[in-house]
Amino acid sequence: MQNVVLIVHLLLALSLIGVVLVQRSEGGGLGIGGGDSSPQAGRPPLTAMAKLTWALAIAFISTSLFLTVLAAQQSASTSVLDRLGVPAPAEAPATSGLPAADSLLPPSLDSDSLAPPPAE
Repeated sequence: MQNVVLIVHLLLALSLIGVVLVQRSEGGGLGIGGGDSSPQAGRPPLTAMAKLTWALAIAFISTSLFLTVLAAQQSASTSVLDRLGVPAPAEAPATSGLPAADSLLPPSLDSDSLAPPPAE
């Protein structure tokens, strides 16, 4: 079932890309240039291509949500490593060669190391 929905999802994605690329550009993207900017200019009615784009977009989002629900239901509560039989590490790995955490802190304001060296 998941494979069928995934194939439909991919076909919807490809057809949505195709329909969007075939549509005529009306200009005025992001409000830049072109188009009638008078207040009386209404929005043009939806064309068949625009309705098809909306239908494909809604179907694409629906299959996306459906695939997400299917994946969540089929997910296991165990790790892949648990299923392979690899033992989990009991402790964090040793941090050899790294400086101590206290030495990574910035010097305090009371420290004299912030003062410039004396002039000689």
